Amino acid sequence: TVNGPSAVCTSLINNPTIKAVTFVGSTKVAEIVATEAHKLHKRVLSLGGAKNHLVALPDANVEQTAVDVVVSSMGCCGQRCMAAANLLVVDPDGTSGPLVDRIVELSKNLKAGQDKGELGPLINPASLEKVLKYIRESEEKYGGEILVDGRKWSHPDKGNWVGATVIKIKDRKDPAMHDEIFGPVLSIIVVKTIEEALEIENANPYGNAACVYTRSGGFAEQIIPRFRAAMLGVNVGIPVPREPFTFGGLYGTHSKYGDGDITGDGAMEFFSTRRKVTVRWGEAFSTNIAKCKKTEADAANFAGKM
Repeated sequence: TVNGPSAVCTSLINNPTIKAVTFVGSTKVAEIVATEAHKLHKRVLSLGGAKNHLVALPDANVEQTAVDVVVSSMGCCGQRCMAAANLLVVDPDGTSGPLVDRIVELSKNLKAGQDKGELGPLINPASLEKVLKYIRESEEKYGGEILVDGRKWSHPDKGNWVGATVIKIKDRKDPAMHDEIFGPVLSIIVVKTIEEALEIENANPYGNAACVYTRSGGFAEQIIPRFRAAMLGVNVGIPVPREPFTFGGLYGTHSKYGDGDITGDGAMEFFSTRRKVTVRWGEAFSTNIAKCKKTEADAANFAGKM
């Protein structure tokens, strides 16, 4: 693994001794890396951003779901590709209050720090400003209801701290609902039906991960095939595929450009070259098909003969 600016990417891609390139980062750079590598006919796997959606059905276990959602969205300060970003609460009759209330309670109780169970800082001032911008614009421009306000932690002279933030989306045009924020920000969108939830998930340009919370295997079987994402979970908010299955986003989305996946058999295919060898042992047989016995004629097919 090599970290660095654009010059590092360019030198690796253009180096004639390097036959394949992998990349993990922003969607903008991922697309550039894939495009440039393909120009040189090099194998490339370039993973971009994510906007992972969780869907909570009315029958979901409140405690299990709330804990899982908070861990998924706030763990690693939200700066990981598998972090939950949007929670779509299916609420046809206004009974989702307990779930949302529990998520709010758990988020408020998180403590600042770097020990187990604590919420650490963002990686740099630019990340801090980006996160604060999305929270501010959601509230001021789009009427977002800030259920938990992590800005109370923010003191730029003391580091890149921002606390867990939960926003109840009021305007479906709110960028907090659509863009990759990459911070401890969870957007909650209340919908009436499963269809509405799937329409929102399917419409987002990313295709990394998605999850449904339900006690019904039937509902899970109905929803999972209709998600527009590559790594899917049922009651698992961080659905990282376990070995031997592969890790990576969905082709044709902003989450993945190029070929293969970065683990499992996808990685074996990517980092190796498939070779095909045809072998024959034993005595030579007649090249005259008319003189061949039946078994000899059958065997002759492997010699490329009629």
